[in-house]
Amino acid sequence: MHFKTIARKVWHFLWKDNSIWSWLANLAIAFVLVKFILYPGMGLFFGTNLPVVAVVSSSMEHHPGNFDAWWEENKQWYLDRSITKSDFMDYRFKNGFNKGDIMVIFGAKNVNLGDVVVYNDNKYMYPIIHRVVKVDQEYITKGDNNSIQDPKAINTSQIVGKAVFRIPLLGWIKIWFVDLIKMIGGLL
Repeated sequence: MHFKTIARKVWHFLWKDNSIWSWLANLAIAFVLVKFILYPGMGLFFGTNLPVVAVVSSSMEHHPGNFDAWWEENKQWYLDRSITKSDFMDYRFKNGFNKGDIMVIFGAKNVNLGDVVVYNDNKYMYPIIHRVVKVDQEYITKGDNNSIQDPKAINTSQIVGKAVFRIPLLGWIKIWFVDLIKMIGGLL
């Protein structure tokens, strides 16, 4: 068979055929492209091995969703650590973010007070994304929606990167997919 004929048949199968096999082939191609080309390419460009993360907890949510109301409810914890309302308003993601959001992460050469960082902790299955609330030789972090700081300080080697951009709600796709896999695994 001639190459052009084969290419036409493959093209038709992938883009015109509406069979289950065509759909499965398209899903496999999409997975390979994202997992092995797009994601590593973004990581290389952004300077981190984890260029995007889905937020899987509500530890950074601000309730009731209004900064002033959130600040009034939480201000004492921050004021006790010399973080003023004015300081906090200058921080990136001053309004927090929600479970189900996607965060775009850049590699972190220097980390400052108020930065939202992603870091690894061997105790947890997923990386943690919290705000830096104290900078010393190590970093103290806290989820904005948590009443206390994280139990252990983290060091530079644990930090994967800094959150720089938020895409609302898109992370729910990952959360639902992981929950579905857990449910199927529990049935087997």
